[in-house]
Amino acid sequence: MLGNCPVIALEEHYWDEELSGHFIGAEGKSPHIALLKDVGEIRLRAMDEAGIDMQVLSHGAPAAQKLSADICVDVTRRTNERLAEVCARHPTRFAGFATLPTPQPEQAALELERCVKDYGFKGAMIHGLTNGEFHDDRKFWPIFEVASKLDVPIYFHPAVPQAAVMKAYYDDYAQEFPSVIRAAWGFTVETATQAIRLVLSRVFEEHKGLKIILGHFGETLPFLMWRINQALQRPGHAPLSFRDTFGRHFYVTTSGHFSTPALICTVLELGIDRIMFSVDYPFVVNRDGMDWIDTLQISPDDKAKLLGGNAKKLLRL
Repeated sequence: MLGNCPVIALEEHYWDEELSGHFIGAEGKSPHIALLKDVGEIRLRAMDEAGIDMQVLSHGAPAAQKLSADICVDVTRRTNERLAEVCARHPTRFAGFATLPTPQPEQAALELERCVKDYGFKGAMIHGLTNGEFHDDRKFWPIFEVASKLDVPIYFHPAVPQAAVMKAYYDDYAQEFPSVIRAAWGFTVETATQAIRLVLSRVFEEHKGLKIILGHFGETLPFLMWRINQALQRPGHAPLSFRDTFGRHFYVTTSGHFSTPALICTVLELGIDRIMFSVDYPFVVNRDGMDWIDTLQISPDDKAKLLGGNAKKLLRL
């Protein structure tokens, strides 16, 4: 607790036994498997040791985004039901983001509504692309319609890029530096592209209450905000203010990016009210995030907003 404000971390991952059993290749392997599959004593102890009061749990990548359309709905429903049981056992320590069967967008919208209304989930997390497709395509807009109607956010999280992208961009260095296709760069490129495409699609004009969360301090977009906005307003472009749209509809978290310069840049571009604390557990150690927080020379009010106040307000915790 910071004063009367709990410390809330909201990009904290777990793996469901059934759903993760469908992951293939490198995505089905992790040095953190034991921690990902624990949603009890070990996780709670790690939270206590670091001073984290609550985690918003979300299934790790690629979740349901790479499942086939014929199985995704049933697998996802069971996954969310088990997460609801976990949250019910520890209601003051865990909340949930729904896993959505995006290969069937209409069903994904229904599942989001079910999870929010029946289980009290705080929104949903989508990982990477859905079987190669970006989510700005209109067939995915029913998900955004429900999220807007229910006033819950969609968290866009990275996944391993498509095979053709990995071959063209990263093959020369992926063996020596495997993280280049993931957290070091590949994740950022794909997720930032997804966010830009959402703005360009004008989905926010149709669903004015839609809220999107991006991790890792917004996947470089706060740093690039001025240039993106200026370039998209040059002659020959359709009328659009990227900066205004992003500032109204997007929130970011600190997940796995404990950089004070990045925080300063993001505060200057978005304001402290749109930044929330996250660790990216178990891929990043809880204590690393909290140790960084201890070094921040910002006002107590702003620190309280960052650590939990903004999340409480956005997610109605």
